[in-house]
Amino acid sequence: MGTRQTRLKPLFLVLTLSFFALLLNNSLAYAGAYTPPADQNETNFQKWVTTFKKQALKQGISQKTLDIAFKNVHLNLRVLELDRRQPEFAQTFWQYFNRAVTDWRIVKGKLLLKKYHAELAEVTKKYGVPERFLVSFWGMETNFGSYTGSTPIIESLATLSYDNRRSDFFSKELISALKILDQGNVTVDEMKGSWAGAMGQCQFMPSNYLKYAVDGDKSGHKDLWNSLPDVFNSMGNFLQALGWQRGENWGREVKLPKGFDLTLADGKTKHPLAYWQKLGLKLADGRPIPHEAMDAALVLPYDYRGPAFLVYDNYFVIKRWNRSDSYALAVAHLADRLVGRPELSKSAPKDDRSLSHQQIIELQNRLQREHYDIGILDGIIGGKTRQAVRDYQIKMHLPPDGYPSYRMLQILRKNQGD
Repeated sequence: MGTRQTRLKPLFLVLTLSFFALLLNNSLAYAGAYTPPADQNETNFQKWVTTFKKQALKQGISQKTLDIAFKNVHLNLRVLELDRRQPEFAQTFWQYFNRAVTDWRIVKGKLLLKKYHAELAEVTKKYGVPERFLVSFWGMETNFGSYTGSTPIIESLATLSYDNRRSDFFSKELISALKILDQGNVTVDEMKGSWAGAMGQCQFMPSNYLKYAVDGDKSGHKDLWNSLPDVFNSMGNFLQALGWQRGENWGREVKLPKGFDLTLADGKTKHPLAYWQKLGLKLADGRPIPHEAMDAALVLPYDYRGPAFLVYDNYFVIKRWNRSDSYALAVAHLADRLVGRPELSKSAPKDDRSLSHQQIIELQNRLQREHYDIGILDGIIGGKTRQAVRDYQIKMHLPPDGYPSYRMLQILRKNQGD
């Protein structure tokens, strides 16, 4: 198991980049702007391109492809700006979830599930991934193909490769993109996507395209922009490679008994379903948890007032596509809603409110004043921040959900007298 996790680590970065790249392009507000240093300019960029093309030739890229690919490529300062920007506000679970699982997306997804049943059924038979999940990923990644990104991929990846911040990673992705062009699967004009290089209706980075894209319609080309058989088969192939368990569900919403120990909801530690049954957990509608020989972890994506989920192996496969619990739960729940399963039993409380970047830093600072290990006060909610919140909650006899929220910031302010 440890070997498999190690092998998949680079995949997390690739997929998280693709997802958040589209997010940055569309819906979030940002703080600050990027001003390039004096030596980061078009002249130096073109010198870098000349050097890179020589390296690409040594790696097997044809001169013809290089000439076509870099013909109109320039330093894209907009890409660098988006790469530098940090979200001004951290969305709460409910803010994210309610924007992802909308009535429109459910209705549209149902129509597409029915329309493309034959094609989807073939993919399910081949790779073991149920049709509803394929459509759900499709909806989450590009709104069922309606927005795949409009940034020229070669220019975006060349800009990010030229930049020092993550040059090695993006240089490898740029070589992969050039290999795709060399193979004749897509033209330079067609190769457009997110500012970070994610492509097609399933938002694959170029390296994942090379590994997992499938010519589903037998056209001789792997077209993730225009061919739905290619898109569906590629998603199925990818999810199977990530470890999708054929014939198993992703998880279930559950109801926690009064006084339940919330520290058990770490979203990682798995126990047999019988273990959770003995602790008093039931399905969200009050029915008993099924007697099945399966292990499950308990996920609490919000504070103690939010929904709780017992999740199985396939949930963690979804998280290998994107690490976020909010994303994974949105994909899973949307998939369920597409086949008529009920909405969540909980809804957002009236005091649901996002934290700004500065408020997260304030929260971290106040926790540090309570002698908890936060690490760097960076305004990013990570494992140390969540653990510090949980430890503080235990100390103050609060429900230890470990959820950094505006409500917890108010409690800290009140208890610290300022």
